[in-house]
Amino acid sequence: MPIDARVDAYIARQADFAQPILREIRARVHAACPDVGEAMKWSMPFFVLRGRPLANMAGFKAHASFGFWARDAMATGKEGDAMGQFGRLTSIADLPPEREFAALIRQAAAHVEAGPAQRAGKVARPEAEIPPDLAEALAGDAAAAATFRGFPPGARREYCEWIADAKRPATRKKRLADTIAWLREGKRRNWKYENC
Repeated sequence: MPIDARVDAYIARQADFAQPILREIRARVHAACPDVGEAMKWSMPFFVLRGRPLANMAGFKAHASFGFWARDAMATGKEGDAMGQFGRLTSIADLPPEREFAALIRQAAAHVEAGPAQRAGKVARPEAEIPPDLAEALAGDAAAAATFRGFPPGARREYCEWIADAKRPATRKKRLADTIAWLREGKRRNWKYENC
């Protein structure tokens, strides 16, 4: 039962009514899942298993809370009443019966042990199409071309889209001249705002 002294300190700082609730939650979690560890994340106690979050608890002015990290896998019926899935806990009696609580802990632990759920990742945007006049200007300026090639795709895309979005030929010509000048200096398209 690996415990964290920071969790002890956290519990000691909570309101008198909350301390026994948090101690009871802690004891029940460790009893149901002996391999669980503890950590402090976002200034509240977390229970971790194999380096992954399992659940967390917190104390507030008028209530305490407990919730599972994988909310979607752990429907308990009081979601939305307060942080966590057990509503506003004002006494130990507000917790589910010990057997039911232990079963939920084991279910959450099995979810963690099963590994991360497959999440839809970001879809990579295709490389920006370089406008012909920008390609021609880069071909005539080695320093600007080297800077442009050294930028990540998003930074190159910003320049390409900025030039391509110009509606008037005069605007496009001005943007193209600014692009080459800024690239010679190693600047990204929005360099003016990088240090704000």
